[in-house]
Amino acid sequence: MMLNGKTILITGGTGSFGQKFTEVILKQYRPKAVRIFSRDELKQWEMEKKFKGCKRLRFFIGDIRDKERVERAMDGADIVVHAAALKQVPSCEYNPLEAIKTNILGAQNIINAAIDHNIEKVIALSTDKAVNPVNLYGSTKMCMEKLFVAANSYVGEKRQTRMSCVRYGNVVGSRGSVIPLFKKQKASGTITITDKRMTRFWITLKQGVRFVIKSVERMQGGEVFIPKMPSMSILELAKEIAPDCKINFIGIRPGEKVHECLLTEDEARHSLEFNDFFIVEPDFPWWREKKKLSGKPLSEGFRYTSDKNKSRIKPETLLEILTHENDPI
Repeated sequence: MMLNGKTILITGGTGSFGQKFTEVILKQYRPKAVRIFSRDELKQWEMEKKFKGCKRLRFFIGDIRDKERVERAMDGADIVVHAAALKQVPSCEYNPLEAIKTNILGAQNIINAAIDHNIEKVIALSTDKAVNPVNLYGSTKMCMEKLFVAANSYVGEKRQTRMSCVRYGNVVGSRGSVIPLFKKQKASGTITITDKRMTRFWITLKQGVRFVIKSVERMQGGEVFIPKMPSMSILELAKEIAPDCKINFIGIRPGEKVHECLLTEDEARHSLEFNDFFIVEPDFPWWREKKKLSGKPLSEGFRYTSDKNKSRIKPETLLEILTHENDPI
């Protein structure tokens, strides 16, 4: 078990992903310690109570913008899961420099500290919005991916650090998910949807956590791992959640796509397909020396998009899955 006996640092550890990741690895693995790195002391206090003062948990107040604090938190760690980011699209559009400082310059701090401390493995969480980005949030995540992939070139022969990314779509039930919004709007009798054609990829927090863990075990350094996920119409979802409500179409917001893409035609030329995931291989000479997984090359012109995705999920199935999201691990 890759995580057993390891000290694991989670940046943005008090977020939806970080808390679920912590829950899974504490119950299913035997890590030496789990370090939670985040800015919010209240969320850390609440998380400490949630995990009942678990002695393997450590809480570090800090910001990934602060290089010295990142280095202190990383000292002695074996594996880093980088989940910290500014994620709200409108907020990033209105505060572009702040998004750049956290999502790009903060990523640079993680990379430099990881190499300097000879961290074994670092995996960064990305998003479908990083693919052909149309908003600043997606653009910063695209830059983050590029930084983490290219950083493997700078490790050198004296260090072991390997860095990769995981890229996936909308997380069901997370704070940024549309499902809590629809449930809240249901009481008013009106649901708002930007465009009736809209489709999205869907993954649960548990599925996302397990995919990240598997990716840590598989990674050689430089890959972008993409899980195969089902897609669904947002209109169908709204009708399932609030069948008696009026639907008001308000138009596509700035920086929003009708359909999401997780893998482009250009990336597909140096990607491999597996039973339940894809790998975008680095387009660097050093990658040819790696011991790679044996997957199937993708056909010319392949694109992995939410509207053309062969795997679909019904809204009622998705909501049923969500009701069991907090069941014991």
